[in-house]
Amino acid sequence: MRTIAIGRAKRCSRRGRGRELRRESVLVPVEPQVFDLLAYLVQHRDRVVTKDDLLEAVWNGRIVSESALTTRINAVRTALGDSGEAQRLIRTLRGRGVRFVGDVREEAASTGFAPPLALPDRPSIAVLPFTNMSGDPEQEYFADGMVDDILAALSRVHWLFVIARQSSFIYKTRSVDMKQIGRELGVRYAVEGSVRKAGNRVRIAVQLIETETGVHVWADRYEGDLGDIFALQDELTQQIASAVERNVQAAEIKRARVKPTASLTAYDLYLRALPAYFGQTEEDYKRAGLLLGQALERDPEYSEALGLLTDNVALRTLLGWHDSWSGGVDEACRLADRAMAAASDNSTCLASAAFTYSVLSHRFDDGINLANRAVALHPNSVLVCYRTAAAYAVCGESDHAIAQCEAANRLNPLASRRTTTATFSTLSCAQYFAGRYEASLDAGRRAQALAPQDNISRK
Repeated sequence: MRTIAIGRAKRCSRRGRGRELRRESVLVPVEPQVFDLLAYLVQHRDRVVTKDDLLEAVWNGRIVSESALTTRINAVRTALGDSGEAQRLIRTLRGRGVRFVGDVREEAASTGFAPPLALPDRPSIAVLPFTNMSGDPEQEYFADGMVDDILAALSRVHWLFVIARQSSFIYKTRSVDMKQIGRELGVRYAVEGSVRKAGNRVRIAVQLIETETGVHVWADRYEGDLGDIFALQDELTQQIASAVERNVQAAEIKRARVKPTASLTAYDLYLRALPAYFGQTEEDYKRAGLLLGQALERDPEYSEALGLLTDNVALRTLLGWHDSWSGGVDEACRLADRAMAAASDNSTCLASAAFTYSVLSHRFDDGINLANRAVALHPNSVLVCYRTAAAYAVCGESDHAIAQCEAANRLNPLASRRTTTATFSTLSCAQYFAGRYEASLDAGRRAQALAPQDNISRK
């Protein structure tokens, strides 16, 4: 019978970047849901696990067909090398359920989870997804957009350490203890809230929690007309800053908060684009590009939309999802030019232009210059970290690239598989140009193990 060892040093967490499965020291790429299924079976190996148990734990109570469940269990078996009729590790007991029957050795802790991340040397905070209380799934984008605006405002404050959206949004579909969130993200504070939108009115409830104790530091409720939504957001971010660090005036955030556009329609389209922009599929990328383009039709100088559309087109080109390489490069460069003309002091525009000029058109001097400006302006932006890391890497600034990769990983510890793949690919490039060939190969192998078919990892 085979033996499976689960150790904290291997970071066998059930979330994001902590997922790692190795078979005979070889990293085995698995889908997050498949890993979650395996982790649950191992953790409950003392009994037979029923279908209802799995639906509740892995699918959050959603209805899943028998064939879908069987497919996932077979995927677990394949990942473990347990396919065939022997069922040496995972045994199906007809009419009852399944059970993990392999030998397990737990190292360092009985949970098998990664050790907590160390707290940064400054106040650290995560803004969790707000609950949409409107009763209309179509309004989900509005609640997410509120969080994005709060994140953007907070991350511009240099004395705050702010976790990136991709990591905090891992908890959108899972109910997790606040103390566990603090350990997994390495933050002292977390913000959670709800948004209720009805007609032209919006009500926002928000609270700040100390993750170590679960104590509610501050809570408040806001209600107002959507026509004055920017003022509401300003007030909200001020209150959060004041509660986190009483001796720092909330006006520091207010000064950093700039009204993004005079067009509420453009702003609405931008908010609708964000979920797709953070998506992982070709369809997501195309939808985000369409919505951002519509936002720019309403306001051609909307800086955040310009920056994200530049980034969107550049990534679609790099991933092979544009109609043509040359057409994608030309379009991305035109958008970067527009972004620089409209908002040369906007970090999203700077980082996207730096990435586009250096990676796609080999304008290395421009790329380094813009990357330096973006980092100086907005060091807590995970987008800035990711895009400037790539710009520095192709420009031969390996140490800067590696530093930005490390900063991005710390700001976004539960990044998606595609994001983590891109980071390892960038790191591989940076290590290669630094002459650290073994480190480059290691990072490249990790990128390809995560996404063997991904264009970025293969390059």
